[in-house]
Amino acid sequence: MRKPVIAGNWKMYKLHDEAVKTALELRSLVANANHCEVVIAPVFTALKTVCDRLEGSNVRVSAQDCATETEQGAHTGEVSAEMLNDAGCSHIIIGHSERRQFYGETDRSVNLKTRACLKSGLTAIVCVGEMLPDRESGNAEKVVKEQLEGGLDGLTVSDMERIIIAYEPVWAIGTGKTATPGQAQEMHGFIRSFIAEKHGKETADQTRILYGGSVKPENIGELMDQTDIDGALVGGASLSAESFSKIVNYNLG
Repeated sequence: MRKPVIAGNWKMYKLHDEAVKTALELRSLVANANHCEVVIAPVFTALKTVCDRLEGSNVRVSAQDCATETEQGAHTGEVSAEMLNDAGCSHIIIGHSERRQFYGETDRSVNLKTRACLKSGLTAIVCVGEMLPDRESGNAEKVVKEQLEGGLDGLTVSDMERIIIAYEPVWAIGTGKTATPGQAQEMHGFIRSFIAEKHGKETADQTRILYGGSVKPENIGELMDQTDIDGALVGGASLSAESFSKIVNYNLG
């Protein structure tokens, strides 16, 4: 039985004190959410304080990115997975579409960052997803397969135990558009089939696959009804503790 994961990606929003305030509000609102794992990803500057303030709660903290390098050294501006572990994080989001689209992220760097994350004992939330032209040209599965092959290259069955896949159709992020539950299920099923081919059915059955793309309290229930959707990577709707708590508590709707 795969335990759902509801993760909130705060992107480049919230200064330190606001991030802490929102995290504490959320802590009380989801205190009884035992049906799923709850994860939030604040900005780097708030991570340590948020981790400290959420200690002992059921809310885990993720970073939004990490360095490809695993050893300390002359890497100005970079933050290693080891440092994120030291700050109290449990997860790292890797390969988000915005990192790919605007900051030069490649399948190779996704692979290196995933390896760094796992080496540091953290859980990697590895993002994949197609652009609108890929979807319209019928190449969505081809693109996602290439991202999976590159991002997960060389990883073992044991590694897959600490990997969560997040499928995010880029055309549905921040646009108000959402893949229909059927479209989302189709791609999630494809991703699970890919994992089964590479690592076996047992591993595929245990791997959690999240949907990300304009997830809101109004559509989370229908998405979670799909066989292969194991949770959500939430963007804008996670910035409000009240809104995000409604998504977390989808089972009460």
